[in-house]
Amino acid sequence: MEFKPSNLKAAFWMTGSLTAILLMAISGREASKELNVFQIMEMRSLIGLAMLYPLIRSSGGLRAMRTKRIWEHLGRNTAHYAGQFAWLMALSLIPLAQVIAIEFTTPAWTAIMAVAFLGERMNLLRTLTILLGIVGVVIIVRPGVGTVEIGQLIVLGAAFTFGISFTMVKSLTRTESVVKIIFWMLIIQSGIGLLPALHVWQWPTMHAWPWVIIIAFTGTFSHFCMAKALLYADATVVIPMDFLRVPLTAVLGWLIYAERLDIYTALGAVLILSGNLLNLKNRGTPKAIAVE
Repeated sequence: MEFKPSNLKAAFWMTGSLTAILLMAISGREASKELNVFQIMEMRSLIGLAMLYPLIRSSGGLRAMRTKRIWEHLGRNTAHYAGQFAWLMALSLIPLAQVIAIEFTTPAWTAIMAVAFLGERMNLLRTLTILLGIVGVVIIVRPGVGTVEIGQLIVLGAAFTFGISFTMVKSLTRTESVVKIIFWMLIIQSGIGLLPALHVWQWPTMHAWPWVIIIAFTGTFSHFCMAKALLYADATVVIPMDFLRVPLTAVLGWLIYAERLDIYTALGAVLILSGNLLNLKNRGTPKAIAVE
């Protein structure tokens, strides 16, 4: 199927992705007040798989989900599971704006790994992305000045493992469809988390169920919306829209949880996002894209 470039359609799908991720952040914090993160992630994968089934059927059914790259899927999802676990844990430990700002060092980690494992070149703009990301994190965390919070280190670890995951996804997209990648993500992560989830399992209350269902939906379809946006426009159009997550999350944290955005978090976020914008500067506009 061929997709013709359309900034308007890309903006539509990115609006969906942004909304999904913001809802997931709020839902993750609320659900973790009652449920263990292992259980939240297991329910997210199982419910998400049921939600994905209509797309699986429209893509050719379970037979079309067969893959010759199961080991790459396994490695990618082990890293992504670790990152998602750390990200959800950090939501309950530090302000939302700090979680999202530090998470945006993921492109820097991805750039390093793409050079190391995919044979991509490290140019000046990528180097600046990494340096600005490091400086931004140092400003937010301020080691040696104040107490480094464990939540800050946890989300930094999440960003690193997301970098591994995204690098492997970039390799997988050469042969695998978006639906197939998400299918194996949900299958493998539900398998990884089954025993830990059963160990801490407690039946969710009526208060927790809506948050868990929102996490399952947004955690599954935020990936789908982002992938669809990238089919209609290049990263130079799509990714800067994703940067809106930082100020929008800060606003939500202020409105819902009365969290204050300090000057260090704001300055660090600006440096991290500036580095990401530099990394996108020299990319072109896509032609029509054919996908499975």
